[in-house]
Amino acid sequence: MSGKLRLGVNIDHVATIRNARGGLHPDPIRAAQVAQAAGADGITAHLREDRRHIMDEDIAHLIGAISLPLNLEMAATEEMLAIALKHRPHAACIVPERREEVTTEGGLDAARQHNHLKPLVTRLGEAGIRVSLFIEPDPRQIEAAVSLGAPVVEFHTGAYAHAEGEKQAAELKRIADAAALAAKNGIEPHAGHGLTYDNVVPVAAIPQIAELNIGHFLIGEAIFTGLETSVRRMRDLMDEAR
Repeated sequence: MSGKLRLGVNIDHVATIRNARGGLHPDPIRAAQVAQAAGADGITAHLREDRRHIMDEDIAHLIGAISLPLNLEMAATEEMLAIALKHRPHAACIVPERREEVTTEGGLDAARQHNHLKPLVTRLGEAGIRVSLFIEPDPRQIEAAVSLGAPVVEFHTGAYAHAEGEKQAAELKRIADAAALAAKNGIEPHAGHGLTYDNVVPVAAIPQIAELNIGHFLIGEAIFTGLETSVRRMRDLMDEAR
């Protein structure tokens, strides 16, 4: 499953800055359009229960304003299921969510939550929404994804991104092994969390991985270089890895 590696740009933190002051600026919809022009293959947005960044109206506006696929990150709740079924994004990535966390701190325990997740995965799939599970690169979680019928998994790369030396090499191997196992079982592997210019290339070089979703770093880098430049640089690094 080599070939071009897709880049999904997460625009959540443009909305975070907007919400810090209220009002309309900076506009996450404009950020999505800039990312599209800069070479992004998709847009990711996480509609959290507390609406700390992306708002409900942002989802509707995004679907009408961009031609790229929208990946809606969502908790496994009836409220979020109803929103996904209403707007019908291209994909829905089910993520763990705790109100007190600053950002997503780890992967979904799909194995333990199998019975809770099964009806959500089924209903999303029946609506034509491509379901992804945000999980740790762990065989037990991949086995659960197979049992749930999820066509995609996204591996949480936070442990890799924050490690150094031999520990980082071990985390990279864990991601690579998980990607190979997922692909062997007919599941498309994606990856994301904590990826930067300095650590993205080894992950991008894993041949089975089809997509990387990156947000916080790109938005932060855009403060200094502009969003178009930050996205293009990441796009170039990913292309060079393949």
